[in-house]
Amino acid sequence: MLVLILVGCSDNDKKVYNTTGAIDESTTQNTPGVSGDSSTDSAINTEITLSTEENVLQDSPKYVANNEGELSIQDSETAYEMCVRALTDYYKAVWNGSDIELDTFIDNENLKQYTQKKIQSKYDVYGKFNEKVQNIEISAWEVEYTDDVDGGFLYLKLPADIKKTVGSYGEVTEFLVRNVNGKLVIVDWYTGAKDSYDFLVRGENLTIDNPNIWNDSEWVKKLNSKQIEFSGSTR
Repeated sequence: MLVLILVGCSDNDKKVYNTTGAIDESTTQNTPGVSGDSSTDSAINTEITLSTEENVLQDSPKYVANNEGELSIQDSETAYEMCVRALTDYYKAVWNGSDIELDTFIDNENLKQYTQKKIQSKYDVYGKFNEKVQNIEISAWEVEYTDDVDGGFLYLKLPADIKKTVGSYGEVTEFLVRNVNGKLVIVDWYTGAKDSYDFLVRGENLTIDNPNIWNDSEWVKKLNSKQIEFSGSTR
């Protein structure tokens, strides 16, 4: 059972939840295909088992907001389901060379292009190994709702254990989610493990709290330059 506990905080615009039940004191060689449109169970699971078939597109899931006109903490389970599916497809694309349909999860073109380059860069490294991702498991995750003038956003922190045919490893990924025309979409996505792609390109130990960052054309332009430099240094 998913347990969400409301935690009081001094900022009335923020509500923090923790799925552990404890109060949170802190607020391809195939090239992986990136296309635009996979069905997923409606149940919220902390483990999603991947299909053994690769490069097979399924019907796209739709992550609909609880209320078309607004976002609330009531959308946390659907947001969690979406982020777990995004992570699963992401790791499968990076290690297995499988397709990932970014349009299912992301609306912002700048974030989609960054993620596309990120996947290709990581596949160029990990795709050389004969190790396939089988599933991911999410441990105690956190969700926080913040109200703002654009209708609010959800912050999710997902510690993932990525299980492969040989061994496993863990990474923590942070997401920001908004309601865009009644559909939940990821508006930022950062994995800050030491020496990870985001760590090296975007920067280390970032605070992920700006849902509008990918609309900042100057910031995106500088980040694109960093991606080009990083790609050149790894060849």
